[in-house]
Amino acid sequence: MVLIFAASCTAVAPPVVAPRATAVPATFAAAAPTDTASVAQSSWRQFFTDSALVALIDTALRANPDQLIAVQRVEQARASLVAARGALLPTVSIGTVGSVDKFADYSGVGNTDTNDGRQLPSLVPDLFLGFRSAWGVDLWGKLRNRRQAAFVRVLATEQGRRLVQTALVAQVASLYYDLLTYDNQLAVLGKNRTLQERAVEIVKLQKLGGRATELAVQQFTAQLLRTRSLEVEANQRIAATENTLNRLLGRYPQPIRRGRPLAAQVVPANVSAGLPAAMLLRRPDVQQAELELVAARADVAAARAAFLPSLTLSPYLGVNAYSPALLFQAPGSLAYGLLGGLSAPLLNRSLFKADYRRATAQQQAAYWNYQKAIQTGFEEVTTNLRGLDNYRRVADLRQQEVAALTQAVAVANTLYTATYANYLEVVTAQRSVLEAELNLTDTRRQQFLLLIDLYRALGGGWTAEPVQP
Repeated sequence: MVLIFAASCTAVAPPVVAPRATAVPATFAAAAPTDTASVAQSSWRQFFTDSALVALIDTALRANPDQLIAVQRVEQARASLVAARGALLPTVSIGTVGSVDKFADYSGVGNTDTNDGRQLPSLVPDLFLGFRSAWGVDLWGKLRNRRQAAFVRVLATEQGRRLVQTALVAQVASLYYDLLTYDNQLAVLGKNRTLQERAVEIVKLQKLGGRATELAVQQFTAQLLRTRSLEVEANQRIAATENTLNRLLGRYPQPIRRGRPLAAQVVPANVSAGLPAAMLLRRPDVQQAELELVAARADVAAARAAFLPSLTLSPYLGVNAYSPALLFQAPGSLAYGLLGGLSAPLLNRSLFKADYRRATAQQQAAYWNYQKAIQTGFEEVTTNLRGLDNYRRVADLRQQEVAALTQAVAVANTLYTATYANYLEVVTAQRSVLEAELNLTDTRRQQFLLLIDLYRALGGGWTAEPVQP
């Protein structure tokens, strides 16, 4: 037996060697090296200044199904931790056992009398009432490693809840600014439709006076019909966005209250990203991936310990007799004992090998998932920082474009009235200014979407405690 246990101990699987990690950059490429503060340190109630948007996010965090599911995942992980802790403790059960045996006359098994010399009947009853216990002594840390893995996974699911919350906050805010964008587009289209309706009336009067042709009337009318069709499309986008937003809020379709219009919303001139180290500490996906890696290492340690011998102790204490009348006549009916067993896998250890290979593969996958989370964070932060800077310049240029084209429309109308310009130049100028105003609206929308995504990418938007529904 000593040789068998020694052979089992020497056949333990080798430890897993983790790959060498790539060094994390000290700063973001698009941020100043001395910029240590991060906008993600502000709570979402402080980051978003629109009271209507704050109310929508608050409702979503309390009623969104994905958020509530994430909270229950945390509870599931906590239940698994309770089970892992209980595995370290001995189990004690109380029960009664009764049996009746008839031993063969030529059998080598069986008793004909009791320990005190009394003669047993031909049908031998056996009654036991008491406590039985079983305790697997954790000699090599297998159960402790499983407990550690369960505890770390509780922390990982909590980070998963925060990840769901940051995504939800960003999604609600993005849809809200989409809604403001479509409202602004509808306002721009309505303003242009009014001007185009007036232009159609004028050109019809000019045709009656012989100063315009039917072709000019049809061109102005077609321009008006196009604008009306764009209004219908904008109304459909508003309805679809409101329905999606209501679903995220955990409610059925209903009107969404707006705050300030898009033109009154302010994009911060300077947004601080902080240092990468702060981003890694705040991003829930990075923290979750790191905790999953720690749990995977504990799983590997538990799988390696399964190759080693295990010690099991099984004590019992109770009363035992061949007759119910004698069962409680202590101390004669008192029975107790202790069974200890030491066992180790020797042959056909395929199950242990498979568990070890699965645990090592999960550890490697957890490592690469951790690296992926870090690289994804850097990508999102740098892209959004550069995007904010670029779209700020795009917004300035398109604002100048709108001003120039608005002046061009006024000039075209004046020249057309004075017969120095034809109707095609007026139609072209009107179409150009409409497209420029719609493009400017979309540019402002992109600025807010980049700002929201940067806030999420830096790890902003989560609260330390789960929101109670």
